[in-house]
Amino acid sequence: MLPFFEQPVWHLGPLTIHAFGVTAAVGLWVGLTMAERRFARDSLDVTIGRRLGFWMLAAGLVAAHLFSVIFYFPDQLRTDPWLLLRVWEDIASFGGMVGGVVGALLFFALRAPRLSARSRLAYLDVIAFVFPFGMAFGRLGCAMAHDHPGVVTSFPLAISLHSANAQAYIQDVYAAAGQALPAGAATMGFHDLGFYECLFLIFVVLPVFTLLDRRRRKPGFYLVAFGVLYLPVRFALDCLRVSDARYLHLTPAQWVAALTMAAIPLVAMDRRKVRFVISGAVILGTAWACWGGPR
Repeated sequence: MLPFFEQPVWHLGPLTIHAFGVTAAVGLWVGLTMAERRFARDSLDVTIGRRLGFWMLAAGLVAAHLFSVIFYFPDQLRTDPWLLLRVWEDIASFGGMVGGVVGALLFFALRAPRLSARSRLAYLDVIAFVFPFGMAFGRLGCAMAHDHPGVVTSFPLAISLHSANAQAYIQDVYAAAGQALPAGAATMGFHDLGFYECLFLIFVVLPVFTLLDRRRRKPGFYLVAFGVLYLPVRFALDCLRVSDARYLHLTPAQWVAALTMAAIPLVAMDRRKVRFVISGAVILGTAWACWGGPR
């Protein structure tokens, strides 16, 4: 198993810098830099691309916070409504994705209404292509912060619980969930879902995207490709969480993933019967996870 370590923190006078913040900033820079180059490569207006990116980023940051506090911390919100305005606290990646889509729709409606549907897809496809490259850095920060802990396990890639700090950390996670730490946990480890997702992005999604990019794809291709690759894995990883809020046995992220997976065939496939079969299978699988799957 992998050793547990505290998130690196640097103090510069009154300023405290966490490793997560550094990796998130690097991921943002990587995404923006790649997007600009790709806009130019695809003969798209770079200025429009920059403005679109700003709208998506701004809406994504706000929505990431709202999604988190409303769906993951409703009890805290009831006791402290001002939490909604503290946008620098508590964020959720799926909230950011949903907010980014909303920001793009608003931008196209208000600032670029004359763009054709194909052109809009072309701009969004650039964002979809570079997004996992930037996201990989963000998940690296999540891994260093251990902010997506899963259940106790003996999995080889788990984070070891041999140290006192690791045991204290996972004890707090289980206590927050109202659960008792399993017997013998000190000789085991815990799933670090941010670390797993980082590995998946680096060793699966990024190589696949790089391989697919060897030839031109029609607009919208990478929007679908990212959803097909990422959403099922994220849905599965969330099954390993300890303390996240759940609605009908699914986390908020799982609901967004399931609904998006069900919608993708309806908008991305031409064969009507096949797309309804696939969407139906996703819906049935989600229903099984809610009521008939493992508790």
